[in-house]
Amino acid sequence: MLINKKLSLHQIIAITWKVDLAMIAFCTLVYILDSYVFTGFSLPIAFPALMGTAIAFFIGFNNNQAYGRWWEARIIWGGLVNDSRSWARSLLAYSPDSLLNKRMIYRHIAFLYATVASLRSDSEDKLYMQYLSAEDLKLLNPNEHLPNALLNLQAHDLAMLHTTGKINDFAFAGLNQLLQNFCDGLGKSERINGTPFPVTYLHFTYLSLWLFIALITLSTSHAVGSPSILLGWLMGFVFNVIHLNGLELMNPFEKGAMTVPILSISRRIEINLVHALNEKNVPEPFPPLNGEYII
Repeated sequence: MLINKKLSLHQIIAITWKVDLAMIAFCTLVYILDSYVFTGFSLPIAFPALMGTAIAFFIGFNNNQAYGRWWEARIIWGGLVNDSRSWARSLLAYSPDSLLNKRMIYRHIAFLYATVASLRSDSEDKLYMQYLSAEDLKLLNPNEHLPNALLNLQAHDLAMLHTTGKINDFAFAGLNQLLQNFCDGLGKSERINGTPFPVTYLHFTYLSLWLFIALITLSTSHAVGSPSILLGWLMGFVFNVIHLNGLELMNPFEKGAMTVPILSISRRIEINLVHALNEKNVPEPFPPLNGEYII
């Protein structure tokens, strides 16, 4: 997620330079074909104007759906922030077993980092290991879905607190509901992550966009000459930038400048929970990458 409210010229160029070069080369090719091959052919400006209106609706729908996925992902992880704080607060307030409380709070931090690694398919990201005890590691099945396995261990220890009378029915019900919320957040995140945007819709929108750029260049080449290359690039730049913005938001859990910063959110929760335990070694927030965005 970008941390600055405005994009610098450097950031804009870094995002768009590849497609800019491709559009300029494409518009140049179209202009050369129109000038030396399709001589005598003149395309009315009404054709690309009408097509541009249709493409604007397609890209607008695409961006609305992409932002919907991004915003839902942000809501899910916002809920995990609140529920995580409630988890630690409730355990420390209702359970007298300080050792087990610490173990269950640490295990929850491990759950968050394991969820991040699972959503991003990052087998190298093992920040969760430092919060798992040797006993937990023995109980975990390496072939099992790790975040869900950690929730199973949490449920087992919570049931033990209840059956031994260390927490009452009211506290058990509240903590069990929080466990269900964690499971819901995990499942909803996996649903978004595992549901790709319709490929055919993206493909045909992309083809229509390049056809529109060609038509703009063709319709203006006889009126203005070679500057039609820049006009085609300019119109293509507007549509392509909007389209690229939607593409960045479609997969909200990937590592990127515009995705949901679930790793940084997990670190923020970790800091809150370590503070709640009155631990001395409190981790620092992750620094922004290149001073521009957090992941």
